[in-house]
Amino acid sequence: MGANSFGRYLTMTTFGESHGPALGLVLDGLPPGLALDLAALQLELDRRRPGQSRVTSARREADLAEILSGLYDGRTTGAPLAMIFRNEDQDSSAYLEQAELFRPGHADYAFEAKYGLRDPRGGGRSSGRETVARVAAGAVARQILGPHGVKVLGWVDRVADVSARDFDPTAIFENPVRCPDGRAAALMQEAIEAARASEDSVGGIVRVRAEGVPAGLGDPIFCKLDGMIGLAMLSIGGVRAVEIGDGWAMAAMKGSEANDALGPKGYLSNHSGGLNGGVSNGAPIEVTLAVKPTSSIGLPQETIDLRGAPRTIRVKGRHDPCLCPRVVPVAEAMLAFCLADALLAQRALGREPSPKGMP
Repeated sequence: MGANSFGRYLTMTTFGESHGPALGLVLDGLPPGLALDLAALQLELDRRRPGQSRVTSARREADLAEILSGLYDGRTTGAPLAMIFRNEDQDSSAYLEQAELFRPGHADYAFEAKYGLRDPRGGGRSSGRETVARVAAGAVARQILGPHGVKVLGWVDRVADVSARDFDPTAIFENPVRCPDGRAAALMQEAIEAARASEDSVGGIVRVRAEGVPAGLGDPIFCKLDGMIGLAMLSIGGVRAVEIGDGWAMAAMKGSEANDALGPKGYLSNHSGGLNGGVSNGAPIEVTLAVKPTSSIGLPQETIDLRGAPRTIRVKGRHDPCLCPRVVPVAEAMLAFCLADALLAQRALGREPSPKGMP
């Protein structure tokens, strides 16, 4: 793995900038002969793309996957699968006007310190637009996982101080917030639109679950599956904390409360979130993400310029007033990718994954 690559047996490398000609993905390690459903891949990309509602950025991109290599007659060849997503609606003018100012909450100052220069147009590589390639990688990973019965689902559980109380999976696809509670979704949308109207932003909680995961995926010690999942999720812009299972709540439990008892058909509870010793145990994998408020806001903020002089900035451009709805497909993609990578690692070990439940 490198600065722009993730995975061990299945590797994704992403490239491109928010306001460059295109963004792209190279997937290496795909088994040959995989029948790739391009319509299913595009469906996942459509779930992530901007401009779909008032709770997301107004930027409009088709995000059409343009396959360059690694596919012949609808099947993977075993060579790297490469694709690009052309930028068609970028507007750099607002960013170039403020190119000498560091935007609070953004990677501007840190990138300048690391590289000695940065692309100010939409944040360059630090932009959330980079995640279009991740979602494509996750869509391919889902097609590796599908024959094993693995399904990945994410949703928004909280926005600002509004939390979901009911869980109806169908509701996730029926409201722009991607909340499983229709009544809470309406209140969340109000909170997001109010933040936009006041030139501010809000954060929230995103959850993602993988069901049907075979027992035995992952590795102990340094490449624990929960460690890889944590790395994957924390690599998503705006994600500031990750929990597996009951996470922080387990710190207040006794062992008799936190341990997941076993029965003939598997675990009787799931406090550990489907993972023990860095290896999947057959229970659903449960991951929770804390997503910060969008850094780009129109309210005046104190900052400095390239010479260190104090300045005031009102960030311009088109931004999501809340990142959570569009983090959902990205988090799903990263979890699916981690599981596909772990599945291929298990095959390399010479052991096919055990069925869901007890190995």
